[in-house]
This record gives sequence, structure tokens and C-alpha cells, in this order.
Amino acid sequence: MCGRFIITDTAPDLAAMFDVEHEGENLPEPSWNIRPTEQIPIVLESARTDPPVRRLESARWSLIPSFATEATSKFPTFNARAETAAEKPTFKTSVRSRRALVPATGYFEWHTEGNVKTPYFVHSDDGLPLAFAGLFSWWKNPAAAETDPARWVLSATILTTDAHGPVAQIHDRTPVALPEEWWDHWLDPTAEGDQALVDAAVAASRAVVESLDFHEVAPVTGNGPELIEPIANDSM
Repeated sequence: MCGRFIITDTAPDLAAMFDVEHEGENLPEPSWNIRPTEQIPIVLESARTDPPVRRLESARWSLIPSFATEATSKFPTFNARAETAAEKPTFKTSVRSRRALVPATGYFEWHTEGNVKTPYFVHSDDGLPLAFAGLFSWWKNPAAAETDPARWVLSATILTTDAHGPVAQIHDRTPVALPEEWWDHWLDPTAEGDQALVDAAVAASRAVVESLDFHEVAPVTGNGPELIEPIANDSM
């Protein structure tokens, strides 16, 4: 799973990295402790233009399906299991044509032994940013006035899969981290998505997941670069 992650790159850096053509407004600043429902930068392609335009936008991290009557949900939607995303009502429309990349410097995971939970910071082996396979949705808030510019809410989720390689030592789930050669295909809104596409993305992510590095960190509180500093008693 992925319940906390960090992104230390600025919006211009991300725009250059992902060949973004349009930068949205109010993009979030870098953060070392992003929590569900906070704003995150995502990369998506708009199907309303021909050809589609690649955009960097700010989205709520916890997907709100278009049919929802309110923003909150009885179950968490900041992650979506890759194995079932194409069949779940909350996510299947997004799998079809609203796929995104979620840039991340890395993420936090907690290894549990008995009642003890130990935090780790997971990141690429070369220090470069990761691109998580994500889904997005536009939700129209029925309680907002038609003239309210905030009535349309962009939200997103991160796909997760079984952990493989060294990272499986700390948790059995991990985000689907796509290799660069998969970015264009995943984002293409003209390619209709289904479970086969998701499964292929998971297979393509395997090499990235197996190469992830991690180290133990202090309790994840506050927000700053000190959160990802390794502690001396790292035993994994």
C-alpha cells in the first residue's frame, strides 16, 4: 500500500521531466509528508483536444468517483488494488480513459512485527523520481453553486500491487511504479483501458519494484527533509 509519500521536485522540474505542455494553477509545493486527501501533482492527458494535451494538475489524493454524492467515502480511495481496479465501480471508469502518473521521490511504509510498527523510506536505487500508475476523476460537487469555480474537483488514486524483491521484506504491497517507456501508453486517453492493460502495467513495473531501495527512518511526524534521513540502527 502507499499511505504517505513525498515529492521534492518543483512544478517546473516535473513539467520538464514529463514533457508537460500545460501547467495548471495552484500546484502544490514540494512536501516530505503527503497524506491522503491532500493536494498532489499528477500528470494526465486531456481527451478534449486532438491531439491530447499533457497537463500537470493539482489533485485531491483520494479519488472521488463521478457518481458520488459527497467527497467522503466509507472506504479509503487513496489506493486502488491493481488486481480488481477495472471491475470496481469506484475505479473502472477511470481505468477506461482517465489514467495518470503520480510523481514521487519515494514513499513511507511501515513494517509490522507484533505490536511494533517500524517506518521505512522507500525510493529508487538511483535517486531519480518514481512515476506511480494512477487514476483520476472529475467530480461535480452537487452542493456547490453553478457559478462556484471550485464545484469541479479533480481527484486521484495510486494503483498498488504485490511487492516483489527486497521491498517485500517490509510490506506485502507496493505502488505500481512505471518505467519511462510505459508513461506515454499509460497516459494515452484514446487507448481504452481494461484489466489486461492494468495487468500489463503491473508486469512492466516489476523490474522497477524489484530495484527499490529502502532504509529505516524516525517516526514520520512533521514535514521536512529530516524525515527521510536514515537512522543508525537500520537492521534490514
